[in-house]
Amino acid sequence: MSLLPHTILKVLVGSHAHGLATPDSDRDYRSVFVLPTEDMFKLGFKPPSTQWTKGQTDETAWEVSAFLSLATQSHPLVLETFLAPIEQADVWGHRLRSLFPEVWSSEKAFESFVNYAHNQRQKFLEKKDGRPEKYAVAYLRVLQNLCELLKTDTFTIRIAPTELGKKILAIKQGKYRTGEVIDLGENLLSTAQKFRATSSHSENLDRINSFLIDLRREYLADPQPNK
Repeated sequence: MSLLPHTILKVLVGSHAHGLATPDSDRDYRSVFVLPTEDMFKLGFKPPSTQWTKGQTDETAWEVSAFLSLATQSHPLVLETFLAPIEQADVWGHRLRSLFPEVWSSEKAFESFVNYAHNQRQKFLEKKDGRPEKYAVAYLRVLQNLCELLKTDTFTIRIAPTELGKKILAIKQGKYRTGEVIDLGENLLSTAQKFRATSSHSENLDRINSFLIDLRREYLADPQPNK
């Protein structure tokens, strides 16, 4: 019989974390869980896929190996999880968060963040779901995150108090023209390209693997240590 997975980290994301929430905004979460190590030795074991829970709150959850694999690809939503406000974390969750400087690279971050931004831009232009403002905000915010990451090696989650945040709040309220949003995005992309030329940050796979080995050993001796 398989033992239950254990959540080591849960963070608040979305508009409430960004400081852009309205009274109608849902609360969104992301979490990282660990499977008992002994489950991985059993016949038929298949690594779990990303899990989504929809309801009064939305939550996306990853098993720690999948989470770190995505982190080394500098996926913007995964990198955000390292920095977002903590709702729940044990010792391993805090250790995981401390790996943020080790998981991303300038090259992969630029590619991943720009691809994500282009996807949001396309949805904005298509007025997907009848909510173009939602995608305009995501388009601009992720490019701002990229600029800050390449310049400072981290980025700000609560974007509302920033200069761009004030513009984003207006966009959320429908106070924008399409061309203005695209111009803002193009300016941010140009800035990111300049920072990319001077940033040489790289991931540290040895540190990441050392963390995973320690964690798997701990979860073999006790399926839910430090609970």
